[in-house]
Amino acid sequence: MTTEHARLVAALRELRAGSGLSLAALAGQTLYSKSSWERYLNGKSLPPRQAVRELCRLANEPDGRLLALWEIAESHWSGRATAPATAPLTDELAGTNPQESRSPVATRWRRLGGSRLLVVLASAYTVIVGGVAALLFLLLPDSEAQEAQPIPAPVPFSFAPQCHGAACEGRDPMRLICGIDPDTLTSYRTATGAHIELRHSRKCGASWARVWGAEIGDRVDVTADGPTHGVRIRNEDDAATFVYTEMTEVRPGSTVRACFRPAPADGERECVEAHVGEATTTARPSSPR
Repeated sequence: MTTEHARLVAALRELRAGSGLSLAALAGQTLYSKSSWERYLNGKSLPPRQAVRELCRLANEPDGRLLALWEIAESHWSGRATAPATAPLTDELAGTNPQESRSPVATRWRRLGGSRLLVVLASAYTVIVGGVAALLFLLLPDSEAQEAQPIPAPVPFSFAPQCHGAACEGRDPMRLICGIDPDTLTSYRTATGAHIELRHSRKCGASWARVWGAEIGDRVDVTADGPTHGVRIRNEDDAATFVYTEMTEVRPGSTVRACFRPAPADGERECVEAHVGEATTTARPSSPR
C-alpha cells in the first residue's frame, strides 16, 4: 500500500467512525456490499470514486478533500504517477556514429560469398540450439523446485500511528495515521458560521484542530504546552472541505486551545479550550488573550 493510499484510508475510516455508520448500514444504503466496504476501509483495495462520494454523502460531509485524496491515491495505484516517459533510442542518444560503428569484422562479413555465409550461419545455429537445450536441462530442476515452494503470505499493512508525543509536533495528523478514530475534545461554531473541532489521538499523544465551513482568508491556530500551529483557508477547495492544523504534543490533563481568526481585519478572534482526558462535546469560548 502506498503512502497516498494509506492517507485516503485513514480519512475514510475517520469519516465512517464519526458518522456512526456500520458496514451493514453502508452496504444497505449504497451500491457496494459489506465485504467491499471492509476491503476499502482496511486498505485491501482502492475504493471507486463513487464509493468515496457515497460515504461523504451519508456522513453529511463535503467531499472535496476526500476526492482529492482519492485522485492522488488512484494515480499511484494505477501507476500513472510513476510511469516513465520513453523516447526512441537514436544514434545521437546512444552516443555512437553509424559510420564509426562499422568495424573491420562487419566489413569482412559483408564480403563473404553466399556459400560461405550459409556454412557460418548453419554452424552458429547448431551452437545456439545446443546451448539452449543444455541451459533448459540445467534450469528445469530448479524451476520445478521453485514452483513446489509455497508462495509466502503477503505482509499486512499496519495502521499503527507513525509518531508519538514530541515526534508528532508540527506534523500532519492524517499522513502520520493519527487521524484514525480520534477523540473529539470539543466542538465550537464561530459567529461567522465556521465549525471548529479540537481532535485528540491517545495513541499518538497529540492534538490538532480541524475547521470547515470557513471563508477564504480565515485562520485557525492550535496550541497546548508547546509551539502554536496554524492553518489558513487558501482557496475555494479549502473552504468546501475539512482543513487540519498540524499536531501539537499533549499529555493527560493538558489544556488544548484553538483560536479562530476571521479574514476581515475588523473581525473578532474567537478561542475555545478543552482538557485532554475530559469527555466533552461542546465548550464555551475562552478569552481571546
